[in-house]
Amino acid sequence: MRLAFFHGAGGYDEDRPLAAAVAAALGATLDYPRLPDHDMSVAGWTTPIIAGLRSLSAGDRVVAHSFGASMMLQALSRPVPAPSGAVLLAMPSWAPDAWDVADYAFTGPEPATRLRLHHCRDDDVVPFGHLALNAALLPSAALIEHDVGGHQFDGLAQAIAASTDSASGVPRPPR
Repeated sequence: MRLAFFHGAGGYDEDRPLAAAVAAALGATLDYPRLPDHDMSVAGWTTPIIAGLRSLSAGDRVVAHSFGASMMLQALSRPVPAPSGAVLLAMPSWAPDAWDVADYAFTGPEPATRLRLHHCRDDDVVPFGHLALNAALLPSAALIEHDVGGHQFDGLAQAIAASTDSASGVPRPPR
């Protein structure tokens, strides 16, 4: 089994310990592509994410963090081979009532992929309120709230790994 982990903006080095800890908790090989710092466009990020998704095999797990999570959501809304499940960590909302960046805002439709949205109440980068805003856009997603762990989900690798198991499995039927 492989864990495909997609880091946040400028977070390749910062997110690596979390990715490695989740992979270790799963007993999985880590697939950790470097996403571009020089091109922060939706296309600049979704293109390598989609390439990563195309390389997945049955049983592989998918986790994306922060900006990478919001770009994963964008990728999953396109007609590409998608995993049956994905875990999105500390995903920002780009809606007008949040960070208000129209280019990044998710407008649907909700992907058929089973989603697990994790967020820590003490996240000092992406406000905890973004979880509720994203939940409104993704009513089928399971929400996992953590009291502590910060933006890097300190000490939560096992909980994240366990939720990848519940996010994987039989693909959801298309809508």
